Amino acid sequence: MRSDHNCRTLVLNRLWQPVNIIGIERAFSLLLQDHAQAIYTGDGSFRMMDSSAWLKLSSAEDSQGNESYVQTVRLRIRVPKVLLLRKYDKLPAQEVKFTRDNLFDRDDHRCQYCGVRFDSSDLNMDHVIPRDKGGRTSWENIVTSCVKCNSRKANRLPHQANMHLIRKPERPRWRPFVSTLIGQSYDTDWDHFINNKKRA
Repeated sequence: MRSDHNCRTLVLNRLWQPVNIIGIERAFSLLLQDHAQAIYTGDGSFRMMDSSAWLKLSSAEDSQGNESYVQTVRLRIRVPKVLLLRKYDKLPAQEVKFTRDNLFDRDDHRCQYCGVRFDSSDLNMDHVIPRDKGGRTSWENIVTSCVKCNSRKANRLPHQANMHLIRKPERPRWRPFVSTLIGQSYDTDWDHFINNKKRA
């Protein structure tokens, strides 16, 4: 089997939640061992197909050149863009790492005081409850702020500076592997499954 290692497959648990992104060798292994079904996204129908149905689809669309395929000795098989696991219904246990970039992604690069969107270079990390007042460095106490609002708030609580948060800071709910897609190109057929990746 010859494979294009640039191809990736989105994996969903049986509740249709994204849980991983894998290479095509692993994707075909899951499909052929009947641990997963391929989801056909070509016509927007999201039809589920076992390996036999997927092979038939690949044969029927053999002349179509705009999809990724792998070539075996006798077959040309379409690479599934999305797989649905048959039994797994959990989500990965990992949490999103607390970093400057992930914080800005959580807050959509918007200052949480004035609501204006900025480039990363014009943003700061603000402790809602200042550290010298017992505030922790955590998802629940850090927000994105612009330089102007950060200077205005200074070392005070928001109400002391007559400022209000536009949204309560919370731990992000998107999956860690999905957060790695932010700013990268990925297959547009994945949008339906990951378009809530940045919303708390």
